[in-house]
Amino acid sequence: MINITGLTAGIAVFLVIVIIIRYERSFDDFHQQKDRIYRVLTIMEQPGNTSTYTEAVPFPLPTALPHDFPAMEGVSGVATFGFRQVSVADKHGNTIKKFKPRIFFVEPPFFRMFDYTWLAGNKATALNERESVVLTKSVAEKYFGDWTKALGQTVRLDLIFNLKVTGILADPPPNTEFQLEVVVPYSHPRFSDSQDWVSLDGIHHCYVLLRPGESPDAVNRQLLAFSEKYRTANNRYTYKLQPLSAVHSDKATNNFLGRVVPDDRIRLLWLIGIFILLIACVNFINLSTAQAVNRAREIGVRKVLGSNRWQLQVQFLAETAILVLCSLLLAVPAAASALQYIGRAMDLPLHARMLTDQYLYALLLVIFIAVTLLAGFYPSLVVSGFNPVRALKSKVTAIRSTAGISLRRGLVVFQFIIAQGLIIGTLIILQQLNYFRRQPMGFTKDAVVNVSFRNDSAGNSKINYLRDQLSAMKGVAQVSFSNSTPSESDNWWTPFKFDHAEKQTDFAAISKWVDADFINTYQLKLVAGRNLTRTDSVREFIVNETLLKKLGITNPEDILHKEINVWDGFAKGPVVGVVKDFHTGTFKEAIGPAFMANVKRRYNTAGIRLSGTDLPGSMKAIEKLWTANFPEQIFEYQFLDDKIDRYYREEQQQARLYEIFAGIAIFLSCLGLYGLASFMAVQRIREVGVRKVMGATISNIVFLFSKEFMVLIGVAFVIATPLIWYFMQQWLQNYVYRIDISWGIFLAGGTASLAIALLTVSFQALKAAMANPVNSLKAD
Repeated sequence: MINITGLTAGIAVFLVIVIIIRYERSFDDFHQQKDRIYRVLTIMEQPGNTSTYTEAVPFPLPTALPHDFPAMEGVSGVATFGFRQVSVADKHGNTIKKFKPRIFFVEPPFFRMFDYTWLAGNKATALNERESVVLTKSVAEKYFGDWTKALGQTVRLDLIFNLKVTGILADPPPNTEFQLEVVVPYSHPRFSDSQDWVSLDGIHHCYVLLRPGESPDAVNRQLLAFSEKYRTANNRYTYKLQPLSAVHSDKATNNFLGRVVPDDRIRLLWLIGIFILLIACVNFINLSTAQAVNRAREIGVRKVLGSNRWQLQVQFLAETAILVLCSLLLAVPAAASALQYIGRAMDLPLHARMLTDQYLYALLLVIFIAVTLLAGFYPSLVVSGFNPVRALKSKVTAIRSTAGISLRRGLVVFQFIIAQGLIIGTLIILQQLNYFRRQPMGFTKDAVVNVSFRNDSAGNSKINYLRDQLSAMKGVAQVSFSNSTPSESDNWWTPFKFDHAEKQTDFAAISKWVDADFINTYQLKLVAGRNLTRTDSVREFIVNETLLKKLGITNPEDILHKEINVWDGFAKGPVVGVVKDFHTGTFKEAIGPAFMANVKRRYNTAGIRLSGTDLPGSMKAIEKLWTANFPEQIFEYQFLDDKIDRYYREEQQQARLYEIFAGIAIFLSCLGLYGLASFMAVQRIREVGVRKVMGATISNIVFLFSKEFMVLIGVAFVIATPLIWYFMQQWLQNYVYRIDISWGIFLAGGTASLAIALLTVSFQALKAAMANPVNSLKAD
């Protein structure tokens, strides 16, 4: 029973891991032309003859490429502004439905490159008109009830632009980077009109389709020459192609889905899956060889009656095959149930239907053969090798076999190396996550709520009124208006000119358009100069310490009154203050150079720092104020600490997954220990009886049973420690700000695994120690 339980659990976990890997590696694999689709990356030269690359491309690039590259069959700029309000009005112009779906801007070639199912409309012409829009089926049903009635209807984007529905798409599958909901022509925001070859924004990408037979390496060489055509003192970018298959796995870039699963994480999942399956096989081998003594008489009789060793090996392999088959049949429904739980824990669309994949049928056959041979071959050798004379005299003992003991000890050590490695690795990940949550970011993130509002003249005209009303509310400590919070996962990097220079700086900086209350609301610390002036007519700048370092300035006072010029006069003025560095992004990246200036027409977010204990009451009052002033807008807010916590969603999901796998690994290891301890208790029942008669206490007996396992787990800990230290150090290199691995983590992990193992063994040891010695001795 223990054999089947262990194998079932091991196979079920392996199946779940394979399904997760298959899902993560299936992204955008359904496009027929996937092998010819590439994303264009921007390579940025850095000081010291180094370079980095980004998924963002200059806005004019998608328009310029088709003219210079006949090798490209199709080119499409792709951009998203995230979730924007789209509404439907009645015949009198009154809004009757409003939602915030995800908006994508694409060019007509996009739907010739990528395969999405069209339910209505013509994909060749649907986006030809600037005021057209394509909806997915679920979005169309939200607005119009029946998607078949949506074609030709009008929706309003951002309460300003009326767009005609020209196409309906089937909802995209979950395994695509382009989670399309509302698709608007790329020409609508007039991206193609831009001649700014310097500014980069992470929302703007470019995809190309190469003609059949064209070499991406040849196109990359041509892109170098193309870069020279637009190279200026301020534009030193070059470009290269990245295969579509690499978009979901390149941890150096981002994607529209916001999830990157690098190759090293996939390799780690494979290793965990294989190791857990091996642990289950190890249990089978251990228990089979240990219990072989119970069949010694049977083997002796069979050999006397003429069975040869080969026939006995086949028999025991067949028995193992039956057990493995039973485990497989039980593992499939177990994996189906686990998929739903794992899917919720990792926020992945995992479901039982994934087990019907033909690939998995072939995999199950491979597992059946491999596990049968792996788990059955050695036990069959051991059992078939019993001497018939000794077997019939009951002189075969599994416990006294030196070779058998050595093998079982080695396998137990192997099990606990894996189990302890997973436990300690998970503890390190959890400690890094706690570091993210507790490490000061250089600003206040607690009890700060951000509320969006209309970024147009109507919204801007109400800023002063909203500020007065919010400041007068009970429970509101401070209010600021800006275009972003201090920390963003996707900042806008902007080139600028410094101190009346003719050329732009050789680095871009993070731009934040903020009011004079921004510093007080988020409690940033001034180290030099003063705050911004409360005015809309005078431009002033505040910079962070990192920007000073990038400019080669050591004394913060030296930058005061020097001019910053952004976009040739869009925002130009003196630096009036320097703030202490704060984390502009996540802890995965270094603090970026940043400047802040008061540009009111860019504000689209209110930052409200709350005080007191009645947060629900404060939020109701804020919602009432917003609804009264923006009746057609969806009231939307987000607490800043929740937003920052979501930066590390992948790490949180990773930690949850490893917690589960570590728990299963220790469970399987202890299951094997339990079986071995049970068998040991039966084999040593006479010895225990004699020891008790001679005066041994219960604690002496428990120690007798436990000491060998303590040594084995200690050996496993010594081997696992340097291995896990090395691999977790490599993992921590992904973060600029990270913990130092302390020995306390290893001690905690080792102690936990030892305690669990001893608890498992002690149960059988206590049972043997408390047995009446008279009963065990009188049997002989």
